[in-house]
Amino acid sequence: MRHQTRISFKPMAAVRATMAFLALSASGSTLAEQPPPPCHPNPHALFDRAIVHLRGDVRNLPRRLQERLERMAERPHTYLPMQAFAEADKPSQLFQYYLLDTTGFEANPFTARFPGINDQAMLTATGGNCGLPTIGAVRLVVEPKPDLPTDPQNVRAFIDVFTDLSNLFVINNESGWYEGWMIHDLEVPAVAAPNADGRAQFGTMTAADAAALRAMGSHNNEPGKLFTMDGNAPHLPSSSDQFPSRQTNIVPIQLSMGAVNCMQQTDCHGYWEFNYTTNWIHPLYELPFTGGIPGTFEAGNIGALSSLIPGSGPAGVKNNPIGYGDNPNTAGTLQASGPRDPDKFDADVDAQREYRQRFIPSGLAREILLDTYVRLASFEPGVAFPQRLYDAYVAQVQRVDQNGDGVISALEGDVDSASDGFADNTRLFLPAPSFRRFAVTREINDGMLAPRFAPSQRAWVLSGMATAVSPAVRASEGRDGDDR
Repeated sequence: MRHQTRISFKPMAAVRATMAFLALSASGSTLAEQPPPPCHPNPHALFDRAIVHLRGDVRNLPRRLQERLERMAERPHTYLPMQAFAEADKPSQLFQYYLLDTTGFEANPFTARFPGINDQAMLTATGGNCGLPTIGAVRLVVEPKPDLPTDPQNVRAFIDVFTDLSNLFVINNESGWYEGWMIHDLEVPAVAAPNADGRAQFGTMTAADAAALRAMGSHNNEPGKLFTMDGNAPHLPSSSDQFPSRQTNIVPIQLSMGAVNCMQQTDCHGYWEFNYTTNWIHPLYELPFTGGIPGTFEAGNIGALSSLIPGSGPAGVKNNPIGYGDNPNTAGTLQASGPRDPDKFDADVDAQREYRQRFIPSGLAREILLDTYVRLASFEPGVAFPQRLYDAYVAQVQRVDQNGDGVISALEGDVDSASDGFADNTRLFLPAPSFRRFAVTREINDGMLAPRFAPSQRAWVLSGMATAVSPAVRASEGRDGDDR
């Protein structure tokens, strides 16, 4: 019988990782942030760091972002930071990222100890691994798909969002989860002549609006600047804030990145696709009912309104739950077309597209907030909040809603559809680079789509500012199995 010798070849990635491991060891590189006793360190920290350091989707990234991903790899984890796969023949391109931590907002019971409140209770969000700091990283990459733009400022671009969080506890009860939010802050628009009906043109304000803003506070609200509710200099969220007496004076538009939960080793990972089918904002009329506006909790408004049946809010259309609710059946008529599915956005037959969207396009959300806070002369002068918000929601939805049901359907809100005298709906979407902040919140199942305690910071567990990358850099390795 002939003796056969079998030779085992390691995959090239493993060979590279081993070489990097040896190089790091020889250089005297130390392990980062291993948890102190009685918690247990990652015994493979240096090797895990080497694997991430050499990955093709990481090695071309800006150094600060690389270091953050490698830092998370060295820590105890269930999974390494997510691999970014290409969804086109060419590699995906990183154009923006966020580095997250717990320092840029008011401490809350999810992130800190408070005497007499939770100092004798189990910490429920941060504090894992014997107090290891909670950090995160978010990568935004453009998919260079055929026939689609590669400029992230173009709202037709397809963008992948990769979120990696380190050291948040899993949420076990009441269908709890963490949720990421890209945040666009309202800016003071340019001045333009009004429409024939006296209302401001899309994305602008009238001269009378500008004069009213100029009289506020220390006269901050000039075109091109961040809008502030008091007219004073912008006050971004800060660790020195004290709800409800001292909070940010800017107006955020928060775009959900979807729900994530954490692993056994307190690491969380989320993937989300940003494009004109997902660039939609929660129904803004929920805001007075989340508890994040001072006085609303004391007034008993928490949960007093539900958007579960889509419509245009307290001042608008109330739809029949049979026609617009979450129908468990599947039938052949439009009014009984089965369970709602907001991802059922595109179809070869328009009647099969989702018509019961609860969300609205991000640029339309901006118009609603401009009516509410900026257009003090051209929109309902003298009407107070929250009625201004409810009325603005109705008025702006009517401009896009074609059938009068108070809902922006997938067809009505499609980027290629025409509305309100415009040839298409590109104006209805904010480009990804305009979302300059990112926050992660701790949520429970309250039935609302707005962030918990929005627009305040009371449910935040992480936040960070955007860093632009120009020119964009290669940020993927390998190929996704499905290029949709």
